[in-house]
Amino acid sequence: MGLFKEFKEFAVKGNMIDMAVGIIIGTAFNKVVDVLVKEIIMPPLSMLTDGVSYENRKIVLREGFGVEGGENYIEEVSIGYGLLIETLIDFLVIGFVVFLVIKFMNRFRNKAQDPKNTQVVTPKDIELLSSLNDKMEEQNKLLRERQN
Repeated sequence: MGLFKEFKEFAVKGNMIDMAVGIIIGTAFNKVVDVLVKEIIMPPLSMLTDGVSYENRKIVLREGFGVEGGENYIEEVSIGYGLLIETLIDFLVIGFVVFLVIKFMNRFRNKAQDPKNTQVVTPKDIELLSSLNDKMEEQNKLLRERQN
């Protein structure tokens, strides 16, 4: 029963919901990047290389010959590096966009964590800690004045 209780606490705290939303958004974003790379970035890149499609680029190690399904049919053996190039471009686009999103979120979070900033709502825990810090500074100032 302890495992079920831990799972229930995990799900109720919102961690599971946050993960599910992140996975769904990530999946949709992956589709967008895939189309962006295959339909926007790769065609001009193929034009630069005389119309060579990167998706089909490969190094043939052994030529295939014979009729497929036939008695003497030998399948081609090759290293398909073109798809690797497309996947690396996907990765770079996704990494750059994630970097920009995190940079934007950190800037927003920093503004929200500044209790003196009135443009953004400061979370209650930050307000409370800021208030406690101000009170402690006042008390320390009073104690120093009494000592002198």
